[in-house]
Amino acid sequence: MAMEDNGDDGERPESSSDESTRPESEDEPGVAEVEEVQRVIESVVQFGEYRRTQRKESHNLARRFKLMLPLMEDLRDLQPPVPENGVVWLVNLRDALLCARDLLRLCSQGSKIHLALESEAVMIRFQNVYEKLSQAFDGVPADELGISDEVQEQLELMHVQLRRARRRTDTQDIELAMDMMVVFSDEDDRNADSAIVERLAKKLELHTVEDLEVETVAVRNLATERKGQQADSTQRIIKLLNKFKQIAGMEESNVIDDPVMPKMLGRSTSLVIPHEFLCPITLEIMTDPVIVASGQTYERESIEKWFESSHNTCPKTRQPLAHLQLAPNCALKNLIEEWCESNNFKLPKKYTAAQESCPIENKEEIPSLVESLSSIHLEEQRKAVEKIRMLSKENPENRVLVAEHGGIPPLVQLLSYPDSKIQEHAVTALLNLSIDEGNKRLISTEGAIPAIIEVLENGSAVAKENSAAALFSLSMLDELKEMVGLSNGIPPLVELLRTGTVRGKKDAITALFNLSLSHANKGRAIRAGIVPPLLALLKQTNLGMIDEALSILLLLASNPDGRQEIGELSFIETLVEFIREGTPKNKECAASVLLELCSNNSSFILAALQFGVYEHLAEIKESGTNRAQRKANAILELITRSEQI
Repeated sequence: MAMEDNGDDGERPESSSDESTRPESEDEPGVAEVEEVQRVIESVVQFGEYRRTQRKESHNLARRFKLMLPLMEDLRDLQPPVPENGVVWLVNLRDALLCARDLLRLCSQGSKIHLALESEAVMIRFQNVYEKLSQAFDGVPADELGISDEVQEQLELMHVQLRRARRRTDTQDIELAMDMMVVFSDEDDRNADSAIVERLAKKLELHTVEDLEVETVAVRNLATERKGQQADSTQRIIKLLNKFKQIAGMEESNVIDDPVMPKMLGRSTSLVIPHEFLCPITLEIMTDPVIVASGQTYERESIEKWFESSHNTCPKTRQPLAHLQLAPNCALKNLIEEWCESNNFKLPKKYTAAQESCPIENKEEIPSLVESLSSIHLEEQRKAVEKIRMLSKENPENRVLVAEHGGIPPLVQLLSYPDSKIQEHAVTALLNLSIDEGNKRLISTEGAIPAIIEVLENGSAVAKENSAAALFSLSMLDELKEMVGLSNGIPPLVELLRTGTVRGKKDAITALFNLSLSHANKGRAIRAGIVPPLLALLKQTNLGMIDEALSILLLLASNPDGRQEIGELSFIETLVEFIREGTPKNKECAASVLLELCSNNSSFILAALQFGVYEHLAEIKESGTNRAQRKANAILELITRSEQI
């Protein structure tokens, strides 16, 4: 029997390695880059909801990713080999998309508190991403890559949008930044403070137990990434997180060292949603999947909008549909729900405060309390308004119920009562009710703003403080900023800033900041004499209101009268002192004010140079916060230009 020859000279068996069995086309230049670009785009469209502070910008950027999907269809049909300039373009596009993906992942999965604190730095990252994407689309080799005319038109439109986004000015949410400054500086748990914390928690969407548990993990991950650096910033974030937990009735923790974490939070932040769970139209996970006549499945809301736009075809196959009836895909819906449960993935839902439970005794008690507000018996009124004050402090649903049962008009009437205690309870109850966005306009339409201003002028010390806090809360609506100014509310706030208690000064300065966001109110504040008490606060470092004072002075510096009043040599020297030896936030705020002054008057540049500002700006440019670095660099450029004249 002949033996099989296995010697070296014989024919070798075909290798089974991945490399030898891989299709030749995958080794061709450009093919791998096309596949990687496609993977990056598909990974981005699977991200969940974005954090509130960057939600608009994140959605805009993510939407541009989705606009690239038609491009991917053209590139998938590309026949290798790809021209060299096409490969170079694909590599540049891939690198830009990777930067964008990392930023969107941060805005989807990062700490909400951290993103709010660093909102301006994050916005700078968005600008850098737009810069990279814009450069990538500067020279698309469309002809060499065989990109269709229709897709070319879409890319040109997107290129224009990217250039416009790149030129956008600073979009920092100043009101949110001031809110956070107020909360960080507060040390007691006074009624108004808890109201501000609660409003901030709602702004950041950190007011439910589940939200706070997820945020705890995000903060822990942030601390781990920082490896002990930026310890002060990390502790501030943890402090605010614990305040939110206290409001929600949760136990506080040190976050970093506590090893006990809820099981539901163990899922990886890199979780990838199965492709078949995504709607082909929106590329988002489906909550109500339905089947169309072609057999394809879509999210109900998306396909209904498609049909409403006079389409009678299947969006995916482009085939005409025999009918437009929709059949629920129950099997797929069950699979999605099972997958979400096993992976602790939260399906997007819309919740309202009214959907949460409200203690039955409050529902029954509130109507009678509102009725008692109009009682002819003074003691009954006093007890009712005090009880409503407490109920509106403790529970968001109670604020809605009090308004629904007509509690706002009698509370406004009680503001004019000579009984100081009733007056104090009434204004504080209105402060608490104003936390609910829907109540703000109801309160203002009942004529509350002039009445609150009257209490601010003549009430007790506590009533004045809570009146200032109420005006701050109401003026979160832009139209009410103007109403407070027209109702002569700024002078008594300035007086409270000048002569009030420490608590009164803090309430006054936050209200005045908010009101000064209105252009007309800047002039009113200057005429009311706001500048001297602000300058006095800069010398009272123990009060902890330096950043707030500088923030208002920055707003006033955009007004010619404001620049004239604050642009004294002594003030320029004070700014330079903060730039030299203040806290990082002090330096940032002081540099911002100095830049505003110097941009409008070159004499301020010379004055600042006399006090040695140059070397301190150079130091900030190297080691300051992101915003401080940007402001310092802008001032240094102004100095250079002034020397060349």
